[in-house]
Amino acid sequence: MSLDLTVSDVAAMIDHAVLKPDLTLADVDAELDVATRYALFSVCVRPGDVSYVVERLQGTGVATGTVIGFPHGTTSTPAKVAEARQALADGAVELDMVLNIGRLRSGRVEDVEADVRGVVEAADGHVVKVILETAYLTDEEIVAGCRAAERAGAAFVKTSTGFAGGGATLPHVQLMRESVGEAVQVKASGGVRGLDTLLEMWAVGVTRFGTSASATILDDVAARSAGAQGTGAVDERSY
Repeated sequence: MSLDLTVSDVAAMIDHAVLKPDLTLADVDAELDVATRYALFSVCVRPGDVSYVVERLQGTGVATGTVIGFPHGTTSTPAKVAEARQALADGAVELDMVLNIGRLRSGRVEDVEADVRGVVEAADGHVVKVILETAYLTDEEIVAGCRAAERAGAAFVKTSTGFAGGGATLPHVQLMRESVGEAVQVKASGGVRGLDTLLEMWAVGVTRFGTSASATILDDVAARSAGAQGTGAVDERSY
């Protein structure tokens, strides 16, 4: 079966990650140029960069998202709520929050749900994606975290920050997809650096990807599409 996704299709699923703590504004500008050149769905930037990025991206069609309680999820719920409100005031349209990992691992699922709900309510209808940091969790904890996020009104459950010891894996995104209803989407992030990884995860229901390798992935889509058209070859992989 041939590759059915176009460059535009894949670009529309990517949140371009611009989150490294040492990035200068010149570095941020370079990443925003990537996002606009490839017409990505959004950039996910550091909270302090939101207002700068919103202004820089005005008129490009690329959305601005940011992170809450990042990267450890250990800040208090009131602090996360305040951070969410400030991010929205600065112009962010999507929020990727880290749930309280320690509370989840302690079995305090009600605390986790309340933490997420606080941010969802502060978001006032804006998309909230809940980062589980799956590398730290058992399968049972992943299921519990996904279900708590769904009950709290999250729009997405998300694998990773990219700052822990591991990122998204196919078994974890499959488990997450199975743990929530159709109204909740799954975002894979952390280690999504190639097209094959993206396609494998898309095939099992992932609809958004956080990556800093957007250009590499989309150039590969373009190259494979051009090769198939030029040779009439059929890609034997089924995606």
